[in-house]
Amino acid sequence: MLVLATVCSCRQDDEIIPDNPQKTDTTATADEYVGMYVLNEGNMGSNKCTLDYYDFATGVYTADIYPTRNPREVMELGDVGNDIKTYGSQLWMVINCSNKVEVANAYTAKSLGHVDIPNCRYLAFSDGYAYVSSYVGKVNGKSVQGAVYKVDTTSLKVVDTCMVGYQPEEMAVVGNQLFVANSGGYSGMQGLGYDNRVSVISLDSFKVDYNIKVASNLLRVRADKYGRLWVTTQSNFVTTSALYMLKRDKQGRYAVADTINTPVTDFAFAGDSLVYFGSTWDTTAGATYSYGIINITTGQNTVMKSFGNSTGFSVTTPYAIAMNPANGDFYLADATNYVSNGKLLCFSHDLKYKWAVTTGDIPGHICFVKKQ
Repeated sequence: MLVLATVCSCRQDDEIIPDNPQKTDTTATADEYVGMYVLNEGNMGSNKCTLDYYDFATGVYTADIYPTRNPREVMELGDVGNDIKTYGSQLWMVINCSNKVEVANAYTAKSLGHVDIPNCRYLAFSDGYAYVSSYVGKVNGKSVQGAVYKVDTTSLKVVDTCMVGYQPEEMAVVGNQLFVANSGGYSGMQGLGYDNRVSVISLDSFKVDYNIKVASNLLRVRADKYGRLWVTTQSNFVTTSALYMLKRDKQGRYAVADTINTPVTDFAFAGDSLVYFGSTWDTTAGATYSYGIINITTGQNTVMKSFGNSTGFSVTTPYAIAMNPANGDFYLADATNYVSNGKLLCFSHDLKYKWAVTTGDIPGHICFVKKQ
């Protein structure tokens, strides 16, 4: 169990004296999970990616734990955190502009090493391998195809690569297939049009089996408990985006089976519910945010005026959402003004507000730690 409070640990070198720990409550305690990490992106070029930890047993939230755990790491985590996940006893963190994936012990947050991957974006895991999506870069200033890197989780060595679409983002594993959402972000900004495909990779051959046309500028792809995929699009950041559900057709291939015309920026599954927030942009009014719950079996969309059903809190810039698999609590990350500390708000399973803490700059990614 990871201890990040001002208490004595079994080993002196594992003891942390945290800076300004924040006490919340202890109702998140569960046998299966011991805590959660929050990866704060930090502004591009500022080298301010930081790692926070919330201990379920003590109810203590501690910001910026990585330097304390890794005093010999001169540059700390690096520039722009883009994804975080646990795999077994490992903690994997994508540091996009530092072109690396940092790997640490999930229970001590001590570095185990890193993997150099250019313009890395998101993570997925299967059968002892990590899969990392990568923009790869540009050639003579022009957009090129992205790739997925296959990494051995024991040696931390890249063992294979697979070319996919342009500027690949999130990935999801279902069975022996890896689904990759391609955005075409660079291409779109160059006036060449966004990518609109989900690439389907066979994990047996590590080659693309086929591509699924969905919509322009894809971002998220996640599997529900029924093996279906839910895909979001950023569109062109101005027109309203939508949420797409993909499932197997009669030929056994995935295809778009349903479209829900509501903007979805991030979401979390809770049973047969998909809880989301979405953002739209207007050149006059700026960003506006919406919240809702979609029944993934019926497609019914219940829109909320704000996240939660009680007062006592405010959200400026919703940036990430996650659900605690142990007790159903929801966590909503607020990037506030993007240049100073963010917030993490906790809501019960029925969306009643519980507490809020201060995070690092731009809290964007959350993962949970299972008990050893």
